[in-house]
Amino acid sequence: MTGTAAGTATARDSGRAGPRTAAPQSGFAPWKDPSKQPIVRFENVTKKFGDFVAVRNCNLDIFEREFFALLGPSGCGKTTLLRMLAGFETPTEGRIIVAGQDVTGVPPYERQSINMMFQSYALFPHMTVERNVGFGLRQEGMDKAEIEKRVNDAMDLVELGKFAKRKPHQLSGGQQQRVALARAIAKKPKIMLLDEPLGALDKKLRNQAQFELMRIQETTGTTFIIVTHDQEEAMTVSSRIGVMNHGELVQVSTPGDIYEAPQSRYVAGFIGEVNIFEGKVAGTSGGMVDIAWVSNPTTFRTRTPEPLSVGQQAWVAVRPEKIRIGFDKPQNGENAIAGKVTDVGYLGSISHYYVEVAGGQRVTALRANAAHAVERPINWEDDVWLEWPADAGVVLTK
Repeated sequence: MTGTAAGTATARDSGRAGPRTAAPQSGFAPWKDPSKQPIVRFENVTKKFGDFVAVRNCNLDIFEREFFALLGPSGCGKTTLLRMLAGFETPTEGRIIVAGQDVTGVPPYERQSINMMFQSYALFPHMTVERNVGFGLRQEGMDKAEIEKRVNDAMDLVELGKFAKRKPHQLSGGQQQRVALARAIAKKPKIMLLDEPLGALDKKLRNQAQFELMRIQETTGTTFIIVTHDQEEAMTVSSRIGVMNHGELVQVSTPGDIYEAPQSRYVAGFIGEVNIFEGKVAGTSGGMVDIAWVSNPTTFRTRTPEPLSVGQQAWVAVRPEKIRIGFDKPQNGENAIAGKVTDVGYLGSISHYYVEVAGGQRVTALRANAAHAVERPINWEDDVWLEWPADAGVVLTK
Protein backbone atom coordinates (compact mmCIF):
# COMPACT_ATOMS: atom_id res chain seq x y z
CA MET A 1 0.00 0.00 0.00
CA THR A 2 0.96 3.61 -0.33
CA GLY A 3 2.33 5.69 2.53
CA THR A 4 0.27 7.67 4.97
CA ALA A 5 0.71 10.92 3.06
CA ALA A 6 -1.11 9.52 0.05
CA GLY A 7 -3.74 8.01 2.30
CA THR A 8 -4.34 11.39 3.95
CA ALA A 9 -4.70 13.06 0.59
CA THR A 10 -7.25 10.49 -0.57
CA ALA A 11 -9.22 10.82 2.65
CA ARG A 12 -9.24 14.60 2.24
CA ASP A 13 -10.47 14.34 -1.35
CA SER A 14 -13.31 12.08 -0.26
CA GLY A 15 -14.46 14.51 2.44
CA ARG A 16 -12.98 12.51 5.30
CA ALA A 17 -10.25 14.89 6.41
CA GLY A 18 -9.44 15.20 10.08
CA PRO A 19 -9.32 12.60 12.86
CA ARG A 20 -10.86 9.16 12.55
CA THR A 21 -14.59 9.44 13.18
CA ALA A 22 -14.82 5.81 14.32
CA ALA A 23 -11.96 6.04 16.81
CA PRO A 24 -12.94 6.02 20.53
CA GLN A 25 -11.12 9.30 21.12
CA SER A 26 -13.43 10.95 18.56
CA GLY A 27 -16.43 10.19 20.78
CA PHE A 28 -17.49 7.14 18.75
CA ALA A 29 -18.63 4.61 21.36
CA PRO A 30 -21.94 2.93 20.42
CA TRP A 31 -21.19 0.13 22.90
CA LYS A 32 -21.87 2.65 25.68
CA ASP A 33 -25.34 3.54 24.33
CA PRO A 34 -28.05 1.10 25.55
CA SER A 35 -30.33 2.19 22.69
CA LYS A 36 -27.83 1.05 20.03
CA GLN A 37 -28.33 -2.41 18.55
CA PRO A 38 -25.23 -4.36 17.49
CA ILE A 39 -24.77 -5.35 13.87
CA VAL A 40 -23.14 -8.61 15.06
CA ARG A 41 -24.04 -10.53 18.20
CA PHE A 42 -22.56 -13.79 19.45
CA GLU A 43 -24.87 -15.39 22.01
CA ASN A 44 -23.33 -18.15 24.17
CA VAL A 45 -21.39 -19.46 21.16
CA THR A 46 -19.31 -22.59 21.66
CA LYS A 47 -17.44 -24.52 18.97
CA LYS A 48 -16.04 -28.00 19.55
CA PHE A 49 -13.91 -30.14 17.27
CA GLY A 50 -14.36 -33.56 18.84
CA ASP A 51 -13.24 -33.19 22.45
CA PHE A 52 -11.36 -29.96 21.76
CA VAL A 53 -13.18 -26.72 22.64
CA ALA A 54 -11.99 -24.05 20.19
CA VAL A 55 -14.43 -21.36 21.37
CA ARG A 56 -16.11 -21.45 24.76
CA ASN A 57 -19.37 -19.67 25.61
CA CYS A 58 -18.60 -16.48 23.69
CA ASN A 59 -20.86 -13.45 24.16
CA LEU A 60 -19.90 -10.43 22.10
CA ASP A 61 -21.59 -7.40 20.50
CA ILE A 62 -19.98 -5.56 17.58
CA PHE A 63 -21.50 -2.33 16.31
CA GLU A 64 -21.94 -0.74 12.91
CA ARG A 65 -18.87 1.19 11.64
CA GLU A 66 -16.60 -0.38 14.25
CA PHE A 67 -13.11 -1.54 13.41
CA PHE A 68 -13.02 -4.47 15.81
CA ALA A 69 -9.92 -6.59 16.41
CA LEU A 70 -9.85 -10.17 17.69
CA LEU A 71 -6.42 -10.53 19.26
CA GLY A 72 -4.64 -13.52 20.70
CA PRO A 73 -1.91 -16.13 20.19
CA SER A 74 -2.15 -18.98 17.71
CA GLY A 75 -4.78 -21.51 18.69
CA CYS A 76 -6.78 -19.17 20.93
CA GLY A 77 -9.98 -19.46 18.85
CA LYS A 78 -10.04 -16.08 17.12
CA THR A 79 -10.03 -17.43 13.54
CA THR A 80 -12.66 -20.04 14.44
CA LEU A 81 -14.88 -17.23 15.74
CA LEU A 82 -14.40 -15.32 12.48
CA ARG A 83 -15.11 -18.41 10.35
CA MET A 84 -18.35 -19.03 12.24
CA LEU A 85 -19.43 -15.46 11.48
CA ALA A 86 -18.56 -16.02 7.80
CA GLY A 87 -20.52 -19.29 7.76
CA PHE A 88 -17.57 -21.62 7.12
CA GLU A 89 -18.04 -23.22 10.54
CA THR A 90 -21.25 -23.92 12.46
CA PRO A 91 -21.46 -23.31 16.22
CA THR A 92 -21.83 -26.40 18.38
CA GLU A 93 -23.95 -24.29 20.75
CA GLY A 94 -25.36 -20.76 20.74
CA ARG A 95 -26.50 -18.30 18.08
CA ILE A 96 -24.99 -15.71 15.76
CA ILE A 97 -27.15 -12.67 14.97
CA VAL A 98 -26.34 -10.31 12.08
CA ALA A 99 -28.38 -7.13 11.62
CA GLY A 100 -31.16 -8.62 13.75
CA GLN A 101 -31.32 -11.92 11.82
CA ASP A 102 -30.27 -15.34 13.14
CA VAL A 103 -27.67 -16.61 10.64
CA THR A 104 -26.40 -19.54 12.70
CA GLY A 105 -27.36 -22.16 10.10
CA VAL A 106 -27.19 -19.95 7.01
CA PRO A 107 -24.54 -21.04 4.45
CA PRO A 108 -21.79 -18.54 3.53
CA TYR A 109 -23.07 -17.80 0.03
CA GLU A 110 -26.38 -16.61 1.48
CA ARG A 111 -24.74 -14.17 3.91
CA GLN A 112 -24.76 -11.33 1.40
CA SER A 113 -23.95 -8.65 3.99
CA ILE A 114 -20.66 -10.36 4.92
CA ASN A 115 -17.46 -10.70 2.91
CA MET A 116 -14.18 -12.24 3.98
CA MET A 117 -10.63 -11.45 2.93
CA PHE A 118 -8.31 -14.39 3.49
CA GLN A 119 -4.69 -14.29 4.59
CA SER A 120 -3.60 -16.05 1.38
CA TYR A 121 -5.49 -13.44 -0.77
CA ALA A 122 -6.68 -16.32 -3.05
CA LEU A 123 -6.18 -14.39 -6.29
CA PHE A 124 -6.70 -16.07 -9.67
CA PRO A 125 -3.28 -16.09 -11.36
CA HIS A 126 -4.69 -16.16 -14.93
CA MET A 127 -6.90 -13.10 -14.38
CA THR A 128 -5.95 -9.44 -14.53
CA VAL A 129 -6.41 -7.18 -11.53
CA GLU A 130 -9.72 -5.82 -12.75
CA ARG A 131 -11.01 -9.31 -13.55
CA ASN A 132 -10.02 -10.50 -10.07
CA VAL A 133 -11.76 -7.53 -8.47
CA GLY A 134 -14.97 -8.14 -10.43
CA PHE A 135 -15.05 -11.91 -10.03
CA GLY A 136 -17.63 -12.05 -7.25
CA LEU A 137 -19.88 -9.57 -9.02
CA ARG A 138 -19.85 -11.62 -12.22
CA GLN A 139 -20.72 -14.74 -10.22
CA GLU A 140 -23.79 -12.91 -8.92
CA GLY A 141 -24.88 -12.10 -12.49
CA MET A 142 -24.71 -8.35 -11.96
CA ASP A 143 -25.24 -5.97 -14.88
CA LYS A 144 -22.02 -5.38 -16.85
CA ALA A 145 -22.15 -1.60 -16.52
CA GLU A 146 -22.65 -1.83 -12.74
CA ILE A 147 -19.76 -4.31 -12.47
CA GLU A 148 -17.47 -1.91 -14.34
CA LYS A 149 -18.48 0.99 -12.08
CA ARG A 150 -17.97 -0.97 -8.87
CA VAL A 151 -14.65 -2.39 -10.01
CA ASN A 152 -13.34 1.05 -10.97
CA ASP A 153 -14.56 2.57 -7.69
CA ALA A 154 -12.93 -0.21 -5.65
CA MET A 155 -9.64 0.02 -7.52
CA ASP A 156 -9.60 3.81 -7.12
CA LEU A 157 -10.21 3.43 -3.39
CA VAL A 158 -7.14 1.21 -2.98
CA GLU A 159 -5.18 3.18 -5.61
CA LEU A 160 -4.78 0.31 -8.09
CA GLY A 161 -6.22 1.89 -11.24
CA LYS A 162 -2.94 1.95 -13.16
CA PHE A 163 -2.38 -1.77 -12.46
CA ALA A 164 -5.78 -2.86 -13.83
CA LYS A 165 -4.34 -4.90 -16.73
CA ARG A 166 -1.58 -6.61 -14.73
CA LYS A 167 -1.77 -10.13 -13.37
CA PRO A 168 -1.02 -11.10 -9.76
CA HIS A 169 2.51 -12.36 -10.45
CA GLN A 170 3.38 -8.89 -11.78
CA LEU A 171 2.47 -7.25 -8.47
CA SER A 172 4.25 -6.87 -5.14
CA GLY A 173 2.90 -8.47 -1.98
CA GLY A 174 1.37 -5.19 -0.87
CA GLN A 175 -0.31 -4.69 -4.25
CA GLN A 176 -1.73 -8.22 -4.19
CA GLN A 177 -3.13 -7.50 -0.75
CA ARG A 178 -4.90 -4.43 -2.15
CA VAL A 179 -6.38 -6.47 -5.01
CA ALA A 180 -7.91 -8.89 -2.50
CA LEU A 181 -9.24 -5.98 -0.47
CA ALA A 182 -10.70 -4.27 -3.56
CA ARG A 183 -12.43 -7.52 -4.57
CA ALA A 184 -14.10 -7.70 -1.17
CA ILE A 185 -15.01 -3.98 -1.15
CA ALA A 186 -16.56 -4.16 -4.64
CA LYS A 187 -19.40 -6.28 -3.26
CA LYS A 188 -20.25 -3.48 -0.80
CA PRO A 189 -20.68 -5.71 2.24
CA LYS A 190 -21.97 -4.34 5.53
CA ILE A 191 -19.35 -6.38 7.35
CA MET A 192 -15.79 -7.06 6.21
CA LEU A 193 -13.90 -9.94 7.81
CA LEU A 194 -10.09 -9.89 7.60
CA ASP A 195 -8.08 -12.93 8.67
CA GLU A 196 -4.46 -11.83 9.32
CA PRO A 197 -4.62 -9.67 6.15
CA LEU A 198 -1.17 -8.11 6.62
CA GLY A 199 0.70 -11.22 7.72
CA ALA A 200 2.58 -11.64 4.42
CA LEU A 201 3.93 -8.07 4.36
CA ASP A 202 7.27 -6.84 5.69
CA LYS A 203 7.25 -4.59 8.76
CA LYS A 204 7.51 -1.24 6.96
CA LEU A 205 4.82 -2.09 4.43
CA ARG A 206 2.68 -3.59 7.18
CA ASN A 207 2.79 -0.33 9.12
CA GLN A 208 1.74 1.64 6.03
CA ALA A 209 -1.02 -0.87 5.28
CA GLN A 210 -2.52 -0.46 8.74
CA PHE A 211 -3.23 3.21 8.10
CA GLU A 212 -4.56 2.40 4.63
CA LEU A 213 -7.03 -0.08 6.13
CA MET A 214 -8.17 2.59 8.59
CA ARG A 215 -8.66 5.09 5.78
CA ILE A 216 -10.65 2.63 3.66
CA GLN A 217 -12.82 1.60 6.59
CA GLU A 218 -13.59 5.25 7.37
CA THR A 219 -14.29 6.07 3.71
CA THR A 220 -16.67 3.14 3.13
CA GLY A 221 -18.30 3.15 6.58
CA THR A 222 -18.10 -0.65 6.56
CA THR A 223 -17.81 -2.60 9.79
CA PHE A 224 -14.37 -4.22 9.80
CA ILE A 225 -13.55 -7.24 11.98
CA ILE A 226 -9.89 -8.23 11.88
CA VAL A 227 -8.13 -11.27 13.32
CA THR A 228 -4.52 -10.70 14.29
CA HIS A 229 -1.85 -11.93 16.70
CA ASP A 230 0.04 -8.63 16.35
CA GLN A 231 -0.62 -6.45 19.41
CA GLU A 232 0.70 -3.29 17.75
CA GLU A 233 -1.53 -3.83 14.73
CA ALA A 234 -4.63 -4.30 16.88
CA MET A 235 -3.80 -1.23 18.96
CA THR A 236 -3.28 0.89 15.81
CA VAL A 237 -6.35 0.08 13.73
CA SER A 238 -9.17 -0.83 16.08
CA SER A 239 -11.92 0.99 17.91
CA ARG A 240 -12.10 -1.96 20.32
CA ILE A 241 -10.13 -5.13 20.93
CA GLY A 242 -11.33 -8.54 22.06
CA VAL A 243 -8.43 -10.41 23.70
CA MET A 244 -8.79 -14.19 23.50
CA ASN A 245 -7.10 -17.00 25.41
CA HIS A 246 -7.88 -20.72 25.20
CA GLY A 247 -11.15 -20.09 23.37
CA GLU A 248 -12.46 -17.46 25.77
CA LEU A 249 -12.82 -13.69 25.48
CA VAL A 250 -10.90 -12.47 28.52
CA GLN A 251 -11.35 -8.72 27.95
CA VAL A 252 -13.16 -6.52 25.43
CA SER A 253 -12.35 -2.83 25.54
CA THR A 254 -10.78 0.11 23.71
CA PRO A 255 -7.03 -0.03 22.96
CA GLY A 256 -6.40 2.62 25.61
CA ASP A 257 -8.28 0.70 28.31
CA ILE A 258 -6.71 -2.61 27.32
CA TYR A 259 -3.25 -1.07 27.73
CA GLU A 260 -3.82 1.19 30.74
CA ALA A 261 -6.42 -0.87 32.63
CA PRO A 262 -5.92 -4.59 31.93
CA GLN A 263 -8.23 -6.83 33.94
CA SER A 264 -5.84 -9.72 34.38
CA ARG A 265 -2.14 -10.59 34.38
CA TYR A 266 -2.66 -12.40 31.07
CA VAL A 267 -3.96 -9.29 29.31
CA ALA A 268 -1.34 -7.06 30.94
CA GLY A 269 1.43 -9.36 29.79
CA PHE A 270 0.06 -9.99 26.31
CA ILE A 271 -0.42 -6.34 25.38
CA GLY A 272 2.94 -4.59 25.32
CA GLU A 273 5.70 -4.96 27.91
CA VAL A 274 4.90 -4.86 31.60
CA ASN A 275 6.51 -5.36 35.02
CA ILE A 276 4.42 -7.34 37.49
CA PHE A 277 5.13 -7.44 41.24
CA GLU A 278 3.44 -10.06 43.42
CA GLY A 279 2.25 -9.11 46.89
CA LYS A 280 -0.53 -9.01 49.45
CA VAL A 281 -2.86 -6.19 50.41
CA ALA A 282 -1.45 -4.45 53.50
CA GLY A 283 -4.07 -1.70 53.78
CA THR A 284 -6.60 0.45 51.91
CA SER A 285 -7.80 4.02 52.27
CA GLY A 286 -9.41 6.67 50.06
CA GLY A 287 -9.28 4.66 46.85
CA MET A 288 -5.62 3.78 47.43
CA VAL A 289 -4.17 0.39 48.31
CA ASP A 290 -0.84 -0.63 49.83
CA ILE A 291 0.62 -3.87 48.45
CA ALA A 292 3.35 -5.57 50.48
CA TRP A 293 5.85 -6.98 47.97
CA VAL A 294 6.69 -10.64 48.62
CA SER A 295 10.32 -10.26 47.49
CA ASN A 296 11.31 -7.44 49.81
CA PRO A 297 10.04 -5.49 52.84
CA THR A 298 8.76 -2.82 50.44
CA THR A 299 5.20 -1.56 50.09
CA PHE A 300 3.83 -0.33 46.79
CA ARG A 301 1.07 2.25 46.86
CA THR A 302 -1.39 2.59 43.98
CA ARG A 303 -4.97 3.38 43.11
CA THR A 304 -7.64 0.69 42.95
CA PRO A 305 -11.16 0.91 41.47
CA GLU A 306 -12.37 -2.21 43.29
CA PRO A 307 -12.66 -2.99 47.01
CA LEU A 308 -9.86 -5.18 48.34
CA SER A 309 -9.39 -6.88 51.70
CA VAL A 310 -6.27 -6.94 53.85
CA GLY A 311 -4.28 -10.11 53.28
CA GLN A 312 -5.70 -10.67 49.78
CA GLN A 313 -3.22 -11.72 47.12
CA ALA A 314 -2.68 -9.08 44.44
CA TRP A 315 -0.23 -8.00 41.79
CA VAL A 316 0.95 -4.55 40.77
CA ALA A 317 1.49 -4.05 37.02
CA VAL A 318 3.65 -1.13 35.86
CA ARG A 319 4.50 -0.29 32.25
CA PRO A 320 8.25 0.33 31.61
CA GLU A 321 7.69 3.85 30.26
CA LYS A 322 6.10 4.88 33.57
CA ILE A 323 9.18 3.92 35.61
CA ARG A 324 11.84 6.54 36.30
CA ILE A 325 15.43 5.36 36.59
CA GLY A 326 18.29 7.27 38.19
CA PHE A 327 21.27 7.11 40.49
CA ASP A 328 19.77 8.98 43.45
CA LYS A 329 17.38 7.48 45.95
CA PRO A 330 13.95 9.16 45.62
CA GLN A 331 13.20 11.49 48.51
CA ASN A 332 9.63 10.36 49.18
CA GLY A 333 10.50 6.65 48.99
CA GLU A 334 7.08 5.75 47.61
CA ASN A 335 7.18 2.96 45.00
CA ALA A 336 10.97 3.05 45.00
CA ILE A 337 13.23 0.02 44.69
CA ALA A 338 16.99 -0.40 44.27
CA GLY A 339 18.67 -2.61 41.71
CA LYS A 340 21.62 -3.21 39.40
CA VAL A 341 21.59 -2.69 35.64
CA THR A 342 22.17 -6.01 33.87
CA ASP A 343 21.45 -5.01 30.25
CA VAL A 344 21.00 -1.84 28.22
CA GLY A 345 19.29 -1.65 24.85
CA TYR A 346 19.80 1.52 22.81
CA LEU A 347 17.00 2.00 20.24
CA GLY A 348 17.72 5.53 19.07
CA SER A 349 14.81 7.50 20.49
CA ILE A 350 14.64 5.45 23.70
CA SER A 351 16.85 3.20 25.79
CA HIS A 352 15.70 0.02 27.53
CA TYR A 353 17.22 -0.67 30.94
CA TYR A 354 16.95 -4.12 32.46
CA VAL A 355 17.48 -3.95 36.20
CA GLU A 356 17.81 -6.84 38.63
CA VAL A 357 16.05 -6.08 41.92
CA ALA A 358 15.36 -7.96 45.15
CA GLY A 359 14.63 -11.65 44.76
CA GLY A 360 16.31 -11.75 41.37
CA GLN A 361 13.34 -10.22 39.57
CA ARG A 362 14.17 -8.38 36.35
CA VAL A 363 12.49 -5.01 35.87
CA THR A 364 12.39 -3.05 32.61
CA ALA A 365 12.49 0.74 32.53
CA LEU A 366 12.48 3.04 29.50
CA ARG A 367 14.22 6.37 29.16
CA ALA A 368 13.69 8.77 26.28
CA ASN A 369 16.82 9.97 24.51
CA ALA A 370 15.33 13.40 23.91
CA ALA A 371 18.56 15.38 24.17
CA HIS A 372 22.26 14.98 24.73
CA ALA A 373 22.73 13.74 28.27
CA VAL A 374 23.84 16.31 30.82
CA GLU A 375 24.33 13.70 33.53
CA ARG A 376 26.41 10.57 33.64
CA PRO A 377 24.82 7.93 31.39
CA ILE A 378 23.51 4.77 33.00
CA ASN A 379 25.50 1.69 32.01
CA TRP A 380 25.87 -2.00 32.77
CA GLU A 381 26.51 -2.94 36.41
CA ASP A 382 25.44 0.50 37.68
CA ASP A 383 23.50 0.63 40.93
CA VAL A 384 20.28 2.52 40.30
CA TRP A 385 16.92 3.40 41.80
CA LEU A 386 13.55 2.82 40.15
CA GLU A 387 10.37 4.71 41.08
CA TRP A 388 6.91 5.44 39.74
CA PRO A 389 3.94 7.57 40.85
CA ALA A 390 0.98 6.01 42.63
CA ASP A 391 -1.33 6.45 39.66
CA ALA A 392 1.06 4.63 37.28
CA GLY A 393 0.47 1.14 38.65
CA VAL A 394 -2.53 -1.14 38.09
CA VAL A 395 -3.70 -3.58 40.76
CA LEU A 396 -4.62 -7.03 39.44
CA THR A 397 -6.33 -9.77 41.41
CA LYS A 398 -6.37 -12.52 38.76
